Amino acid sequence: MSLAAIAPTGVAPIASIVVPAYNAAATIGETLRSLLAQTFADFEVIVVDDGSSDRTAEIVERFEDPRIRLVRQRNRGLAGAHNTGIAASRGEFVGFCDADDLWMPEKLELHVDHLRREPEVGISFAGSSMIDIEGRPLRVAQRPKLTGLTAADVFLRNPIGNGSAAVVRRVAFDAIAWRPPQESERDWWFDESFRQSDDIEGWLRFAVTTDWRIEGIPGLLTAYRIHTGALSADIDKQFRTWVRMRDKIAALAPDLVERHGAAANAYQLRYLARRAVSLHRGREAARLSRASLAASRVPLWREPVKTVVTALAAEVLNLLGGAGGRLVEARLRSVAAH
Repeated sequence: MSLAAIAPTGVAPIASIVVPAYNAAATIGETLRSLLAQTFADFEVIVVDDGSSDRTAEIVERFEDPRIRLVRQRNRGLAGAHNTGIAASRGEFVGFCDADDLWMPEKLELHVDHLRREPEVGISFAGSSMIDIEGRPLRVAQRPKLTGLTAADVFLRNPIGNGSAAVVRRVAFDAIAWRPPQESERDWWFDESFRQSDDIEGWLRFAVTTDWRIEGIPGLLTAYRIHTGALSADIDKQFRTWVRMRDKIAALAPDLVERHGAAANAYQLRYLARRAVSLHRGREAARLSRASLAASRVPLWREPVKTVVTALAAEVLNLLGGAGGRLVEARLRSVAAH
């Protein structure tokens, strides 16, 4: 893959939207249609086919809109697809949308307006609604804190929330770019040594090493698709990866991790407990929930309902086994999603 070979000529668009895609044939068409329906029209869409073995690239190539560009590469993971897309982008602003998520029509317009009005904001984001694998609303949403954000807020709760929520000012994001010795093609913005927790690592590194602000705008502007099958990865491995991310940030901001590390651990363990409940893994859910409460009581007093419901759901599922799975999952979903 040569970035020089794929770079187009002509006037650069105001915004670029990077779409990492790996075996996304089932959803990539719907995702692209939602992007092409944006009310702000001066953009390019860069789809990075990250070594797919299905019809992802074929479906992308069927779109005749000249704003869509397809970049193919060997599989480098989500961070690697993001980095390739950023490197190929030409816009003043760069947004991200996973190949199974959807943007509301006004999303790009609102973020571009926000970034233009607030020159000190480097990352703009908004809340997200949840949809199932078929695109049906799940009646739960991510409604994060939007303003007055500190590095501690990003560390504890990751208000950006998911990989399809952020639109960044390119000049601001370039402040965290670097090129590892083994890299010969382009810079890294996200750390490709992380196959998980790569997004929060990037946002945290941005928060602790630059003076740019991270700020949200009102509205649920992304439809974030929940894949039950995607939750089946090794949850303990996910936590180990998150700990490695935390330790990397500790080298950059030791005071932040010393002060908030225990609470951050508790939030992450609670999140993983909820994932275990969704998978009907009662024993694992109870273990993670108990570990969360043991790590710190901060989530309990800051978000008592969510923390208690998670703990009760985990314990009930552990007690009842598979028979209680649907009951506790429904109760868990009645509380706002992580």
